[in-house]
Amino acid sequence: MSSIVDFVTVSTAGLESSPIPDALAGLRANEARYITNKYGEPFTVSTPDEDPATLEWVTGILRSERDIVVSSPALEVSGFEADGIRFGYVFYASGLAINVMYTLADASKRAVGFKLSLGMEIPEELSAFKFARQRSKLAGEIRGSYFVIKGEH
Repeated sequence: MSSIVDFVTVSTAGLESSPIPDALAGLRANEARYITNKYGEPFTVSTPDEDPATLEWVTGILRSERDIVVSSPALEVSGFEADGIRFGYVFYASGLAINVMYTLADASKRAVGFKLSLGMEIPEELSAFKFARQRSKLAGEIRGSYFVIKGEH
């Protein structure tokens, strides 16, 4: 069942099977706050079984662009369009969050972002990336990296 992420009252609902559910919930709330404030859209998440198309889209981009296969199971996904941009988010049990921002009209703003929850080690499949640190009131410290999408998806 899909649910709107509340970024005022952070909840671990749907993330209980993660070894770091509190940190992952803070990261998810941080993303929800960004989307809600920037695009005026509520940030809704579903299980991968409820929205397999979003999971397939994100994992397909990772595989075709950089030959990346995430070893951790996906717990939640979110797929939507806002302001001419298609978004795809996947939250993994390990504490990793991956987001795809894919402009529909022009190819100049298409990227994949990786964010690591507080306390999470860099997964082997992302060891080639450099991660920058940022502070978040909701998630503590987040480490993030990205790459630009070159192909059509």
